[in-house]
Amino acid sequence: MGGCPVGTQTAEITRYEELARQLTGIGAVKRDLARSLPPDCPPGAAAVLTVLDRHGEMRLSRLAELMAVDISVTSRHVTHVAERGWIGREADPGDGRCRILRLTPAGRALLAELGARYTAALERALATWSAQDIDALNTLLARLRSSF
Repeated sequence: MGGCPVGTQTAEITRYEELARQLTGIGAVKRDLARSLPPDCPPGAAAVLTVLDRHGEMRLSRLAELMAVDISVTSRHVTHVAERGWIGREADPGDGRCRILRLTPAGRALLAELGARYTAALERALATWSAQDIDALNTLLARLRSSF
């Protein structure tokens, strides 16, 4: 019989169970950060802007895929941000039935504001943390993301 000794296997299960609990708690952190958003920019709208900024112009179907959200939900978010002038919806030259979504200058300005708000919220929340701890958290979170 190969494998880990029973005590080691139990410790690993407990370690991963604790990690699962901590990651669930990240949801609470994200909800607290969302409170720093302007009232007319809910988290779904901010996600649309962020994805378009990161990946460039695209069709609604691609946006829904990248956001991992149903296309009907994505469409509501897109309507919200388009009505505020944060994105433009233009006919797709390859298929006039489809629209290409792209950030507007107003959308880019809002993204800069959102970034500043998030950064300020993190600075307040982690004010007692050392620079080394923040660097370690950044490193480990990046490593976690790259594992998926």
